[in-house]
Amino acid sequence: MITSNMKQRLKNGEVVVGSFFKTNNQNMVEMMAYAGFEFLIVDNEHSNFDHVDIENIVRAADGVKLDTIIRIPASSEENLLHCLDSGATGIQVPSLRNVEDAKRFAPFTKYYPEGKRGFNGNQRAAKYGFLSIAEYMKASNENTLVVVQVENLQMADQVEELCKIPEIDVIFVGPGDLSQDIGKPMQVNDPDVVKVIDGIIEKTKKSDKAIGIWVGNLKDAKAYIDKGVRYLGFTSDTTIFVNALKETGKQIEELKQYIK
Repeated sequence: MITSNMKQRLKNGEVVVGSFFKTNNQNMVEMMAYAGFEFLIVDNEHSNFDHVDIENIVRAADGVKLDTIIRIPASSEENLLHCLDSGATGIQVPSLRNVEDAKRFAPFTKYYPEGKRGFNGNQRAAKYGFLSIAEYMKASNENTLVVVQVENLQMADQVEELCKIPEIDVIFVGPGDLSQDIGKPMQVNDPDVVKVIDGIIEKTKKSDKAIGIWVGNLKDAKAYIDKGVRYLGFTSDTTIFVNALKETGKQIEELKQYIK
């Protein structure tokens, strides 16, 4: 959705609420929008989407005015190219170990004169050629959102340098992997983990970048919004579905006992 205003909203200091999306189901995309989510982080790192799947998820999301950020499996030029050509609002890059990795991939998120992204005017993001080249390139450069994950101590120590990279818009804290790297896996509210997260937030707030994070509950969401988080990855489609099934399962078990 290259006409998205999500990037501008973040620059304005607004909070946007999204969710990780892991199921290859376009009906679920629409339901997430109807539930009130403003964007999806389509998880191509831990899920089994191919390029066609991603484009169809983006197409379904466009139909309900839902922004899509594709979390790519690795920061290769090929991954960036396919996901952005699908018409997604932006990309989210995991597994970085140093600032040089970010500097290498960043130019491939923008067209000339801001970068060196490979050009094709006949793909979906360019409306298959129905947009003029100049109009498409300008809109893409202005509106594509670039998110980088900080999910290990190496990157936590390099946040200030990361924030100097002009193509990056959002610094996203991955508390799960970060807690593992600290030695306290998935203890995301442990004081040692929170201390590192707070440090990342404070460093990012001194720059022009927005800060993002994943949270699994409302209490943590409110706490991190109060700390300055603006790009919120709130739970995931699978978690929402599993939690609903667990509650339904309890009712089914009660019903079975009643039948006996």
